[in-house]
Amino acid sequence: MKTRSLKKDKVNIITLGCSKNMVDSEVLSGQLAANDINVVHENKKLDHNIVVVNTCGFIDKAKEESINTILDQVDLKRKGKLDKVYVTGCLSERYKNNLEQEIPEVDAYFGTMELPLILKQFEADYKAELIGERLLATPKHYAYLKISEGCNRTCSFCAIPLMRGTHVSRPIESLVEEAERLVKMGVKEVMLIAQELTYYGLDIYKKRMLAELLHKLADVKGLEWIRLHYAYPSKFPLEILDVIRERDNICKYLDMPLQHASDPMLKAMRRQITRAEMGELISTIREKVPGICLRTTLITGFPGETQQDVEDVKDFLREHRFDRVGIFTYSHEENTSAYGFEDNIPAEEKEARAQEIMEVQQEISLEKNQEKIGQTFKVLIDKKESGRYLGRTEFDSVEVDNEVIVNTTKRLTPGEFVYVKITKAYDYDLEGELVN
Repeated sequence: MKTRSLKKDKVNIITLGCSKNMVDSEVLSGQLAANDINVVHENKKLDHNIVVVNTCGFIDKAKEESINTILDQVDLKRKGKLDKVYVTGCLSERYKNNLEQEIPEVDAYFGTMELPLILKQFEADYKAELIGERLLATPKHYAYLKISEGCNRTCSFCAIPLMRGTHVSRPIESLVEEAERLVKMGVKEVMLIAQELTYYGLDIYKKRMLAELLHKLADVKGLEWIRLHYAYPSKFPLEILDVIRERDNICKYLDMPLQHASDPMLKAMRRQITRAEMGELISTIREKVPGICLRTTLITGFPGETQQDVEDVKDFLREHRFDRVGIFTYSHEENTSAYGFEDNIPAEEKEARAQEIMEVQQEISLEKNQEKIGQTFKVLIDKKESGRYLGRTEFDSVEVDNEVIVNTTKRLTPGEFVYVKITKAYDYDLEGELVN
């Protein structure tokens, strides 16, 4: 039996990348804590002696951030401020051999599906009965709920299937149990995430089951907001729109990354949909769920993209007036099918095109926000910052969307719902007064 040092280990988990990675870190934390190991997220006190870096390998900028973070931790280890540095996540899954050669000072590298192996490093047992139990890294009033892992799509720009594997849905029962557990922990809002929500259930139930899952989650007592992220537009299951419309605690919000709006680009990206079909789908969504907030994500600078393709995107935005838009510049990823194309657009030009498109969206966003002046909305308070309370409406997700600045002398608590009358509108934020 190994003897432990008198000073107990304390593990700090650093999470990079998307909300799906954050959930993985929360699950790892839950397992470590259940094995009586002291664990924290993003520890500001710096009183830990072990670090786990959960990396992102999605695009160039994310990979660079991950590598710099690993190097920073290795430097701390070299200076004697850390005993161990472990690396997990997407970058480690994809480039493990290279990383082992380039940064050998890391004690061990793990892939995205190697949680039991990480636990072994701590002489900890993987506790299957803890599935769904997590130590939240988010404020306690909201949490992400990962309904599936991996992706079966073959979008030509995307390396995620290389790092996360094929689509694997989680059973409805386990997701409902997890949602109930989260509510007991104080969670008011869950954000459903997956690489692709709309594929949910095809692998284990042999049919799309997102609508059934939503009904079951909407029945969970105390769950006030359910939000949908990352729907795929091709073969979109229209039955989920009826559920969104009928169930009060499902936010009238849909995040549906379209990636582009020019037919030549959609075809080159292997998106399995045309611009006209996307337009019809958007009209159907808005018809079936009046007032729904639509968020999308776009990519600029894909190989072969012309200025006309960029104009097509701008026209599409003006025509369909999305509530929220995010933009990535194309990253040339090895082992994707687009890697065979010449990455022929300079980085500065990709950025300039993204800026050009966002200027169109900025105008749309301001106009849509101005329409809200004088209206009253239910707002979830997230935090107090610089003496002001910041919250969100059901039409806004965490970090990526608008915030509502709430003017009041009354003391509010994060996680509290209040009603706010909008008095001012900005490009991407709203301001209002508390309604008693």
